[in-house]
Amino acid sequence: MARLADYFVLVAFGPHPRGSGEGQGQILQRFPEKDWEDNPFPQGIELFCQPSGWQLCPERNPPTFFIAVLTDINSERHYCACLTFWEPVEPTQEAVCAADTPEREEASEEGGSARLSPTGLAQPGQLFAPKTLVLVSRLDHADVFRNSLGLIYTIHVEGLNVCLENVVGNLLSCTVPLAGGSQRTISLGAGDRQVIQTPLADSLPVSRCSVALLFRQLGITNVLSLFCAALTEHKVLFLSRSYQRLADACRGLLALLFPLRYSFPYVPILPAQLLEVLSTPTPFIIGVNAAFQAETQELLDVIVADLDGGTVTVPECVHIPPLPEPLQSQTHSVLSMVLDPELELADLAFPPPTTSTSSLKMQDKELRAVFLRLFAQLLQGYRWCLHIVRIHPEPVIRFHKAAFLGQRGLVEDEFLMKVLEGMAFAGFVSERGVPYRPTDLFDELVAHEVARMRADESHPQRVLRHVQELAEQLYKNENPYPAVAMHKVQRPGESSHLRRAPRPFPRLDEGTVQWIVDQAAAKMQGAPPAVKAEKRTTVPSGPPMTAILERGSGLHANSARRLEVVRNCISYVFEGKMLEAKKLLPAVLRALKGRAARRCLAQELHLHVQQNRAVLDHQQFDFVVRMMNCCLQDCTSLDEHGIAAALLPLVTAFCRKLSPGVTQFAYSCVQEHVVWSTPQFWEAMFYGDVQTHIRALYLEPAEDQAVSQEGETPSQEDERSALDVASEQRRLWPTLSREKQQELVQKEESTVFSQAIHYANRMSYLLLPLDSSKSRLLRERAGLGDLESASNSLVTNSMAGSVAESYDTESGFEDAETCDVAGAVVRFINRFVDKVCTESGVTSDHLKGLHVMVPDIVQMHIETLEAVHRESKRLPPIQKPKLLRPHLLPGEECVLDGLRVYLLPDGREEGAGGSSGGPALLPAEGAVFLTTYRVIFTGMPTDPLVGEQVVVRSFPVAALTKEKRISVQTPVDQLLQDGLQLRSCTFQLLKMAFDEEVGSDSAELFRKQLHKLRFPPDIRGTFAFSLGGAHAPGRPPRTAKDKASLRTLSRNLVKNAKKTIGRQYVTRKKYNPPGWEHRGQSPAEDQEDEISVSEEPEPSTLTPASAIKPSDRMTMSSLVERACCRDYQRLGLGTLSSSLSRAKSEPFRISPVNRMYAICRSYPGLLIVPQSVQDNALQRVSRCYRQNRFPVVCWRSGRSRAVLLRSGGLHGKGVVGLFKAQNAPSPGQSQADSSSLEQEKYLQAVVSSMPRYADASGRNTLSGFSSAHMGAHGKWGSVRASGRSSGLGADVGSRLAGRDVLGPPQANGAPSDPGFLRPQRAALYIIGDKAQLKGVRPDPLQQWELVPIEVFEVRQVKASFKKLLKACVPGCPAAEPGPASFLRSLEDSEWLTQIHKLLQVSVLVVELLDSGSSVLVSLEDGWDITTQVVSLVQLLSDPFYRTLEGFRLLVEKEWLSFGHRFSHRGAHTLAGQSSGVTPVFLQFLDCVHQVHLQFPMEFEFSQFYLKFLGYHHTSRRFRTFLLDSDYERIELGLLYEEKGERRGQPASRSVWEYVERLSKKTPVFYNYMYAPEDTEVLRPYSNVSNLKVWDFYTEETLAEGPPYDWELAHPPEPPEEERPDGGAPQSRRRVVWPCYDSRPRAQPDAISRLLEELQRLETELGRSPERWKDAWDRVKAVQRLEAPGRPDGRATPSSLLASSVPHHRRSLGVYLQEGPVGSTLSLSLDSDQSSGSTTSSSRQAARRSTSTLYSQFQTAESENRSYEGTLYKKGAFMKPWKARWFVLDKTKHQLRYYDHRVDTECKGIIDLAEVEAVAPGTPTMGAPKTVDEKAFFDVKTTRRVYNFCAQDVPSAQQWVDRIQSCLSDA
Repeated sequence: MARLADYFVLVAFGPHPRGSGEGQGQILQRFPEKDWEDNPFPQGIELFCQPSGWQLCPERNPPTFFIAVLTDINSERHYCACLTFWEPVEPTQEAVCAADTPEREEASEEGGSARLSPTGLAQPGQLFAPKTLVLVSRLDHADVFRNSLGLIYTIHVEGLNVCLENVVGNLLSCTVPLAGGSQRTISLGAGDRQVIQTPLADSLPVSRCSVALLFRQLGITNVLSLFCAALTEHKVLFLSRSYQRLADACRGLLALLFPLRYSFPYVPILPAQLLEVLSTPTPFIIGVNAAFQAETQELLDVIVADLDGGTVTVPECVHIPPLPEPLQSQTHSVLSMVLDPELELADLAFPPPTTSTSSLKMQDKELRAVFLRLFAQLLQGYRWCLHIVRIHPEPVIRFHKAAFLGQRGLVEDEFLMKVLEGMAFAGFVSERGVPYRPTDLFDELVAHEVARMRADESHPQRVLRHVQELAEQLYKNENPYPAVAMHKVQRPGESSHLRRAPRPFPRLDEGTVQWIVDQAAAKMQGAPPAVKAEKRTTVPSGPPMTAILERGSGLHANSARRLEVVRNCISYVFEGKMLEAKKLLPAVLRALKGRAARRCLAQELHLHVQQNRAVLDHQQFDFVVRMMNCCLQDCTSLDEHGIAAALLPLVTAFCRKLSPGVTQFAYSCVQEHVVWSTPQFWEAMFYGDVQTHIRALYLEPAEDQAVSQEGETPSQEDERSALDVASEQRRLWPTLSREKQQELVQKEESTVFSQAIHYANRMSYLLLPLDSSKSRLLRERAGLGDLESASNSLVTNSMAGSVAESYDTESGFEDAETCDVAGAVVRFINRFVDKVCTESGVTSDHLKGLHVMVPDIVQMHIETLEAVHRESKRLPPIQKPKLLRPHLLPGEECVLDGLRVYLLPDGREEGAGGSSGGPALLPAEGAVFLTTYRVIFTGMPTDPLVGEQVVVRSFPVAALTKEKRISVQTPVDQLLQDGLQLRSCTFQLLKMAFDEEVGSDSAELFRKQLHKLRFPPDIRGTFAFSLGGAHAPGRPPRTAKDKASLRTLSRNLVKNAKKTIGRQYVTRKKYNPPGWEHRGQSPAEDQEDEISVSEEPEPSTLTPASAIKPSDRMTMSSLVERACCRDYQRLGLGTLSSSLSRAKSEPFRISPVNRMYAICRSYPGLLIVPQSVQDNALQRVSRCYRQNRFPVVCWRSGRSRAVLLRSGGLHGKGVVGLFKAQNAPSPGQSQADSSSLEQEKYLQAVVSSMPRYADASGRNTLSGFSSAHMGAHGKWGSVRASGRSSGLGADVGSRLAGRDVLGPPQANGAPSDPGFLRPQRAALYIIGDKAQLKGVRPDPLQQWELVPIEVFEVRQVKASFKKLLKACVPGCPAAEPGPASFLRSLEDSEWLTQIHKLLQVSVLVVELLDSGSSVLVSLEDGWDITTQVVSLVQLLSDPFYRTLEGFRLLVEKEWLSFGHRFSHRGAHTLAGQSSGVTPVFLQFLDCVHQVHLQFPMEFEFSQFYLKFLGYHHTSRRFRTFLLDSDYERIELGLLYEEKGERRGQPASRSVWEYVERLSKKTPVFYNYMYAPEDTEVLRPYSNVSNLKVWDFYTEETLAEGPPYDWELAHPPEPPEEERPDGGAPQSRRRVVWPCYDSRPRAQPDAISRLLEELQRLETELGRSPERWKDAWDRVKAVQRLEAPGRPDGRATPSSLLASSVPHHRRSLGVYLQEGPVGSTLSLSLDSDQSSGSTTSSSRQAARRSTSTLYSQFQTAESENRSYEGTLYKKGAFMKPWKARWFVLDKTKHQLRYYDHRVDTECKGIIDLAEVEAVAPGTPTMGAPKTVDEKAFFDVKTTRRVYNFCAQDVPSAQQWVDRIQSCLSDA
């Protein structure tokens, strides 16, 4: 029984002590006056009586009632029922109030209306003060409290004849039963009667209608989110104007949380004075009057529920995890069925007439039933995860959270994780985990109804029925009896509060009340306690748990077969069938990704352990350890699936003998897993084991055998579980004698203690590393203390690695380190021991003993490990695969020999055998080599099923962009190893894990060497220099004699240029240098040697005799200068003179003004400027431009004669400055002005040099122009004065910025029509940066116009490229595999957007040039984006640049000569290390690739050529792309090689030489589809949707690494027969694997294939094979000869490909201007269509390769070849037979022979004068097998006999006849 009410208090209004307007509550009386012993009087009641503050009120308010809840220090709740009424204020009080009116502002009071402040003592109206009757109780009987206080108030107001003291005394002495569903009628002695019912089960909350009201006010979704918020420990605040509503809402929310109890602050009604409580850091549920809403605004982490408005506001920073699906949606739908039953019927055509809705009370129970079911589903099977650690004296129970989450399949679920970690759940476990206690509805539900709930899931009506059944029970619990006895309590009359009360509430007589209370107390003592005995039972466990959602585990669902594989493999290992096991191992490792297979492995291994020990041999041990590691690698730190738990006893069981007395256990090889360093794992394991042993204590010995080995889950169901045993023990406990109890407690305690010692040992096993100097586990977690935060990822960041490197240094303090490791382990174990022993009640003496023991255990273990470590080092190493040596380039040297590594798969899934199919080539095991040129990995796949495929991945050291340390698992042993991830700008990624044999110092050395090679201090340290040997180390650089050399240089430069230009190039014919074979010198310098050109301009004198010998010309000559001049000459741009007398007609000249590189360091020595500008003016013009890069001409259109100019951006004082200036410059101003004037003249000169503008304006000078057209405003005045603005500036600018101003654009982003600018074109458009030209008013009258465009900056290119690299070569797999993530990251990189912009600008410039206006591109510093645009424009406008020779020229001219900063942008040296790689040139190549894709027939070179340049411009293999300008190249002596150096190995000198040399051998750079059209100008589509990702970025061949070093990709082949495409005897079938083989090489295109076949057949026939180019040209010529016969030359596909231009399209005359090299030559070739040598249109001759030119050259030399052909000749004594090309020359009476047909050097001569006889011969040793015997003949001379063999008998006969006839002629 318990008291109904503890205290009755009367609280009245009192003035505030500090005289403020607010009053305060004063306790007038309280009964009883002294505190009850068991229940002290709660403090602060007066605050809670008036939560909004004590205030006077101008009118009498009706009485109010609410119940506040106070929580005491023992977390007991006190219910304070408050009934407040108002009484008139006594005059004395009024006076006090009036006195402090001045300080009082209008205070708001309960009703919220403003208070009328009284003026003086006059009576404007009576004031009323609140008075409160308070009842304090620990029971929650709201109705009884309301009635009782109401009765007291009624007696007072109505003046009933009842003694108030009696009523209060009776109220305080009334007792009621606590629980058990009893009923009691009470009366307070005023003729009243009340019935009190107690709930059946005390544990179930009483909610009345509060839950239903809460749902009505807030709605389903809001209540659900509040429910989740309260469970996951967020702060919840209710707002309402009604206190009763606040109390109900809080009560309702608490009722929903059952069976969990809310253990944080719970204040349904918070007084205004305590509002600062809301900023407490703990979670809470609090209600506050809505009047104080403003004060709650700044709370950032509080969820606010406004009951009056029906809203819930969740702040941004708060995330409420939702219920796990499908529970969330199921709960939602059931709630809506309960709350809104009509929803189901809303759509029915004939709805039933009425639906009976439940009463509010019943609905309340239904809603609670829904949540009760939800908890039963969430916590189903929780009892299976309880660990009973102690049974006596009190049960100690722990919950195995990880196992619960794992078995429910909710490991990732945030909601459940938070609930299980919360305080409420901890309370739940300690309260409900007890095995022997009273049970309630929830226990029944979770134990017996789970199957029913699962079955009902898909039947809403059955669910509803279940909910209603539960609701009935809940209702019955609250109202066990039908309300028979009616309450009878008097109430005051209507509006009685308005009648003037006769007197204030009287003071009660304390004595009387106290006497009544004492009487009752005395009576109680005598009576027996009427308490119902609690019925305690064993709590049912219910069925074992199941996953919340039956997820088919996808990949690993078909596990039966996998488990069989695992079992077989293990049995093979233990039967010693190692080969079989080895075959199965990869499959097993793959299978172990699945949970079932891991469990199976643990079970199988258990079977092989006898008496806790299993000794294995070395191979078995290795296999077992590998499989264990594989199992553990996927265990998270919590080990949800109990895999680590199952393996823990095994790792101490499996061992191998290393030497007598030294045994190595498996644990020393499986330490590298995060699970071992997680305290929660050890605790769960410990409690599990303790439970097993405690259970064993109490089981009868008979049952003892059944105890499972390491039962961390209770044993099988047929045996009694530990909880059952515990329950039985708890039942018997009271019956045991005191001694027996003591004995049991002691036994249990020592069991726990012994387990603690056992675990201290176990933990030291798994935490102490074998090699204590290299403990990664401890290193990464600097002391194992902060393990709560240990992450689950196994790849630690590079930071942890670097912090920890100190452990690997050779410090010499070995002991100090081991102690440190030991210290960390000791601390970790001690922390664990402390926690578990205090929780499980180990005595303090034992605990102290443990603390002493732990360091000894650790020390002992360290000592045993030292021996094991020492012996394990002596083991014969496991046979590792042999290291494969990589092929090296000539001159490439190994810097670091192979370090054993594993190459791991990165984010590209191709090589790893992912969804794209193909074998798993990665991970591969091999070695990484560092050479002077490359980083190379070679190895074999670790998966033995892939076969013996060599995997190679390499990239040039120079291309390295990022290197980061990683820590990864080796694929075979699953050990954590240090690794490196290297990323290169050639789109390669090496992600490597070092083998354990590679020490950290070797890895560090590798990094340092790599860094040194990547960033040499000087450019001369790069591979291109160190290889060629051109620079002997001792030779000083040229800087010392800088000036002198520059002077001689400049003189020679001009001389050479004059020579070059003097030789008039008549044509733009294909220009090819000679082959390697001719002369011993490097061909690049001989470019004009063979194709002789005379000094005089007249073409007629061109004869071979006039060839200038290289030695004369080469004293000081420049390839690049000549390249430029040659191009200028081709374009008709140059005379080299400053005097105007020489060539008035030429508008432009070549100026040597920069020959000393004095004006602009980054420009070439010779520049094209307008004829009319003097050299001395150029110096001044250059000052207006950034980097002094003033505008120079770089190309002229052959058709419209418009020119393209390039320059750096303007300085502020350039044209822009002129436009911005305020007054016209007067003569004689500062230098800046004069240079601006010069610049203005310069631009004018450019304009006037264009033919049509020169004619249009009579006077050519700007001043003339302006005075004629502008009146007297001064030169620039009118520009400012005139208000007109031109259409163009805005127009083109906006067009380039992507906005349309005029008509719709064409689909390809080109301007809509060629005349889209304005009818009168400007002569010159200056394309500049928008930011630079800001504020410039466009000029309507001048002949030039500014076009501001927005371009990206170089740093954006860099950033974009970084992202592109990550998109194309990701370091780790994407979160969501599939193309979407690649496309998303590609889009984020904005690379294609930049290419779109470049193409767009270029197309616009092409349009302008095509329409006859000149364009000056003047962007940034003039060496990045300017170069890109200018080069693209020329490529699109001029077909010459689309040939191999032309493209080379374009790059040499625009990129190399005009100073693109290759070294700076590629970060070639140490100085550039910080700036990073910015591949501007690569971006240009990508643009060319886009154009190439759209116009495949317009380019002579193939896509491979572009990739080749893209690769080698960063590789530093060639010197071509080193340094930043010609000036720097001259300083280093690169540009003009001196004679002494000419003999250097040419391999590294120039990429162009290499291309030429390779082109002769193979058509890899040639595009067979080359068949250019008439229209010379290309206008590509530039929209991003038209652009393709370049496969250069994404493709790779793992068979031999990047294919761009041809010698490496094609190492010297084995004998011909063995090549798969040779006529091999073995099968011709070949499997081509994705990303392994190069498809173009495995399946070459048809033409390459045919050419290869041709060469092969020729070789087989014994002929010397013909050059591929000759064969191809011959085929095309034949094709063209056939073509005119057809009506249209393009009739068949082959002719489409082969005939470069149908013959009827152009006449020969057109070609005369562009014939190949010398005009006589081209005439003789092209007109002589019938000649038996190569025939072709002269357009084709323009592209004929070098070799054909030479053969023509020989014929043109009128060398008389009477008869020629191939013969085999037997060499001198002991020499083999060789096929040679023989020429019979009647004129010289010689038989000459050459290596092959096109060879120009004669290898030998037989003088016919010496021939004595020609006779049939016989075959000798080594003669060609296939030839008929009769085809042999001998020629006998006076000196020796020559043996010959023809290809067949007739040709032999012919040769014999010819030679005979020659002899007879002589």
